[in-house]
Amino acid sequence: MTNAKCKICRRLGVKLFLKGERCLSPKCSLVRKPYPPGIKGKRPRRGFSEYGKELREKQKLRNWYNLRERQFRKYIKEVLTKRGTENAEELLIRKLEMRLDNVVYRLGFASSRREARQLVSHRHFLVNGRRVNIPSFALKKGDKVALVPGHREKEKFKKIIPSLKKHDIPSWLKFDYEKLEAEIVSEPKLEEVSPPAEISKIFEFYSK
Repeated sequence: MTNAKCKICRRLGVKLFLKGERCLSPKCSLVRKPYPPGIKGKRPRRGFSEYGKELREKQKLRNWYNLRERQFRKYIKEVLTKRGTENAEELLIRKLEMRLDNVVYRLGFASSRREARQLVSHRHFLVNGRRVNIPSFALKKGDKVALVPGHREKEKFKKIIPSLKKHDIPSWLKFDYEKLEAEIVSEPKLEEVSPPAEISKIFEFYSK
């Protein structure tokens, strides 16, 4: 699985942090082999057609958020129906960032969005006091996300909790480290998220 995830980053030429802490270490495949899989040596990447560029940007963002094509396309289509009435790029990022699995990742409970998805599926988190096991659950301003109280003694979380205070969380989240509860205090902004893709090209790809 490690090789498969790492090949995605190498193919797209950008770190998508699909393997958590490994991506920050010298073991990162993109650091060791900064060229696409299947290419030996340091031959420069070939150019892309316009369609190829759009596809590449789409793959970057889809994999960054650890989404299947069907899920990702659904978000794009929802945003495109509102294009012109709202800032489409802001709206897309807002929808993706406010997924429950992404918030769990942003809070530092998981080292990757893939791991965060698993934690949510295993019913480790509460939303407004109720257990939710749907990674795509859409949060909104005012919602509260908390670790199930009895789960803080599980080995997985006992290792993580001491490091949460040092974790850099986005400004739209407010985290109570004693209660292990976070509140959505505002909507995420595109400039703070800094996605690794040119979103306008993604809309072009799906508009054809």
